Amino acid sequence: MSPSELANLELLAEVDSLTARLNDWSDRAPRWPAAQHAAALAHRLADRASHLRARLEAPLVVAMLGGTGTGKSTLVNALVGAEVTQAGRERPTTRRPTLICHTKHAPAEFGFAADMHVVQRELDTLRHFALVDCPDPDTTEDAAAGETNLARLRKLLPHCDVLIVTSTQQKYRSARVLAELASAAPGARLIFVQTHADSSDDIRKDWRAMLAPDYRVGEMFFVDSVAASERAESGLPPEGDFLRLLELLDSELAGTAAQRIRRANFLDLVADTLTACQTRLDQAMPPVAQLETALTEQRARVTARFVASLRDELLKSQRPWENRLLAEVTSRWGFSPFSLVLRAYAGLGGILSGWALFRARTPAQIALWGVFEGGRVLRRRQQDRSAEQTADRAVASTIEQDELRTAAIIVDGYATEAGLAVAVTEPDALARESRQAATAFIGSASAELDRSVSRLAERHAGWLIRWWYELLLGAMLAILLSRMAKNFFYDSWLAPQPTPVLGIDFYIAAGIWLWLWCTILVWAFTRRLRRGIQGEVTALAERCVKP
Repeated sequence: MSPSELANLELLAEVDSLTARLNDWSDRAPRWPAAQHAAALAHRLADRASHLRARLEAPLVVAMLGGTGTGKSTLVNALVGAEVTQAGRERPTTRRPTLICHTKHAPAEFGFAADMHVVQRELDTLRHFALVDCPDPDTTEDAAAGETNLARLRKLLPHCDVLIVTSTQQKYRSARVLAELASAAPGARLIFVQTHADSSDDIRKDWRAMLAPDYRVGEMFFVDSVAASERAESGLPPEGDFLRLLELLDSELAGTAAQRIRRANFLDLVADTLTACQTRLDQAMPPVAQLETALTEQRARVTARFVASLRDELLKSQRPWENRLLAEVTSRWGFSPFSLVLRAYAGLGGILSGWALFRARTPAQIALWGVFEGGRVLRRRQQDRSAEQTADRAVASTIEQDELRTAAIIVDGYATEAGLAVAVTEPDALARESRQAATAFIGSASAELDRSVSRLAERHAGWLIRWWYELLLGAMLAILLSRMAKNFFYDSWLAPQPTPVLGIDFYIAAGIWLWLWCTILVWAFTRRLRRGIQGEVTALAERCVKP
């Protein structure tokens, strides 16, 4: 495989890859006016890429762009070396475009869709490039079909690789020509030629200064098209700036250089198109930024209200969380005097239910026990579900507020200004969106509370706290047991004057004092648990409110 063939394959691969990426992006563009406009430009660019791919094997297409009377047709004849298009005073305005190419090339190879006059000549100068004599942009003459010169010109220029811009001392500031040049420059190599060198002053310096801010202006040529055409028809060699222009077209822009030019032109077109897309998107971004700010503000306000409501509900019904925490702490402690007290506290309802069943003697008493036990089970299930119901109550109490609808109206207004089609103010959409957001928040909050329960259980199941409460309970048990042991073994047996064994009154009083002491210890411990739960709930609310 020759280097030129390899370069051709590489260029084809680049064009195919870029075309696929452009089509993929434009197909996935969001429904936003600025993005849709950028997608339309990307589609246009992909179409240009497909035209470029079809013309890779075709010779370079050189178009002549200039105002009326700037000598385009005469320069075409001079470059070809023969009279291939009408020029001079007989036809001062170019109406129908003319394609001049070699006989070995079919006009269809160039991809032109416009109605053109085709001239095919077997000339050496046409082996490497084809010439297009374009319609004059600064005239509004209509063709027979009603199409203007500008319409025909704009169909031609996207298919041209090199654009020779001709002008004169009087025409180089033509607004119409400059406007069409600005439209055609992306995707074409520009060459500037001042004609009428025999009768005009050299204005290339002024012309360059005028073009420099908007175009990359290389060497500019100053030629006499009429003299160059006469020398070519007489068989004389070209000279001066016209010779350098001909060498540029015949050597530097021909052959394998044509692919490089097409690639460079296409990349310039891609860069200009993407810049135009970015400019359009940047211009449309301020309303989107305002929408984002409004969303952040309204989200923070509604979230703060929702979290506050959720926190209040959790703090009101913290009994289920306390039971879960107490059960986890006792499971970590195992069996010990104080853990048995905590288990008894947690299962007090079961103990009372068992005692009532044990004391039941008649069917009526058993029926009453069944009612009591059913209510206790129902309450326990309700407590187990209270955490989830708490979140639902928070949602219901928050979502139905008028402020949520107000926030939706504010966001909808900003979205309309940004050109985004939304329907957040519709009742169904509002309820659906708020319910989804609340469900997601509740899920994360429940998971965070589960982790909080584990942290609290680990903190309160430590050895220091455990042995402190075990010591306090053990001290009371030791006092009671020592008093009973002293009375039984010493006072009633071994004392010089034995005393009677303590009666039932003592044991009732001792049981009451033990019960009160256990109650105080359980109250102190559960109070620590409640404070921990409140702290975790408050910390969770603060974390949720923070952005």
